[in-house]
Amino acid sequence: MIQKTYLKTKDQCKVKFTISIENADRVEILGLNNDWNTPIKMSKKKGGVFECVQTLPRHTQHEFKYLVNGTDWRNDPDADGEAPNEFGGTNTLLVL
Repeated sequence: MIQKTYLKTKDQCKVKFTISIENADRVEILGLNNDWNTPIKMSKKKGGVFECVQTLPRHTQHEFKYLVNGTDWRNDPDADGEAPNEFGGTNTLLVL
């Protein structure tokens, strides 16, 4: 799930990422702000739910993926869409 909260006083948006993955030890987000080299670690909650809040610029578009346990790439089914990537698959698309 992706929850967007637009800030009234700044040109930014707080984005809360939530994904439920059973038997996952760690989940990271890659690709936000076009940064595929620096993973953003998500916090593990009860029941296999992972959460993370990021502040991103308004009027931007981001491609990203979740990396589960360092090996399994996943898209977010609740995102704004998907964009083709160079590996023949797709990335999650976030539009702010």
